[in-house]
Amino acid sequence: MAAPSPPTPGTGRLPTMADIMAASRAQGLRVRLSTVGPLFRVTATRVGGDGDVELGRAEGAVRPWPGGSVLHLDSMRMSRATLEVPDRPLFGLGIFLGAVTVRHGFDAGCVRADLLAINDTPLYHNKLVKFYTRMGFKAVHEVDGSSMMDLAHMLVWGGKGTRMDADIEQLLMKWSRRFGSQD
Repeated sequence: MAAPSPPTPGTGRLPTMADIMAASRAQGLRVRLSTVGPLFRVTATRVGGDGDVELGRAEGAVRPWPGGSVLHLDSMRMSRATLEVPDRPLFGLGIFLGAVTVRHGFDAGCVRADLLAINDTPLYHNKLVKFYTRMGFKAVHEVDGSSMMDLAHMLVWGGKGTRMDADIEQLLMKWSRRFGSQD
């Protein structure tokens, strides 16, 4: 039997996957987690008059690593349909995708999450770094192509940007008020 989650301010525990899914449903979202081996995909949809409309998705993998598995967050994309969701800022829906993804990593034994805030354009890159920092990630390296290490990062991540890491348990603790017990 797994050890109980440590207590956190506000809720007394880390949010469970059931807590996160319940909070998503309360916002009118259907969030699904699909896995194949170490790979995962999380999708958020809204049921509309024409059926399910995909609003966004997150994809990545759970990687074994010395000191504990790592949740490798490869991509998070929001669709244009997100713009039609009333009273929902674009990054607001990302918290639901991120929470399911991070909880999946926690349940899979990951201790750390890593991502690259891609630098396609300076304006969008700055928004991504600000969003992920607000979510609890810390910048660890600027990948700009100027070193051999950067070339390795660019092969793994597919571009230039800011490499960011976060402690999985700390993310869940930070988000506990938003996704805490729905009792």
